[in-house]
Amino acid sequence: MVSSRNKGFEATHQVIIETAVSLISGKGVDALSMAAISRAAGVNRTTLYYHFAHREELIEAVKDWSAQQLTRGFSDEMPREERIAHITRFVLENSEVAKLFIDDFLTPGDIRTRYPRWDALVSGIARDARAAGSDNFDAEIYSLIMLTAAFIAPRVFVGSVRPDMPVDEVVDRFSKEHLRVLKRDGLLDG
Repeated sequence: MVSSRNKGFEATHQVIIETAVSLISGKGVDALSMAAISRAAGVNRTTLYYHFAHREELIEAVKDWSAQQLTRGFSDEMPREERIAHITRFVLENSEVAKLFIDDFLTPGDIRTRYPRWDALVSGIARDARAAGSDNFDAEIYSLIMLTAAFIAPRVFVGSVRPDMPVDEVVDRFSKEHLRVLKRDGLLDG
């Protein structure tokens, strides 16, 4: 049983993280300061520092929160079209937070330390390719292409190609095109 004190701690912790997400999404990570978080979350600095010793620790918590949100997009519990739509919508509605993931992908080092589901993604794509009869399919490269398309393309599209288009329409178009590519490549029935 969780004590009410722990519930209060967890609730405050979550409020701080979600406030940081909101501030990062609105102004970018460079505008994030402990003072701004304290003001926006309505917590005093002592409480904030009790939860997060420094700004970088809070940014890591934001990345963890984002990873949890994105995990739904990689879960087999939802139909593939819904998963694709979920990821696209998350990237568009939290573009500055998604940029943290992009920055991590561009940083040298093993991708598995920053994206723990990498091996599962690659092996799932490889399994689907084998089931479709493709013997010379490079699942690592394909996974990277699809991930890059999922995280970067919607931002470029909304920022530079069709800034006037409603998010729902962008999500619908990206979902349909991702599904078409997967079908074309033999990774999706239909």
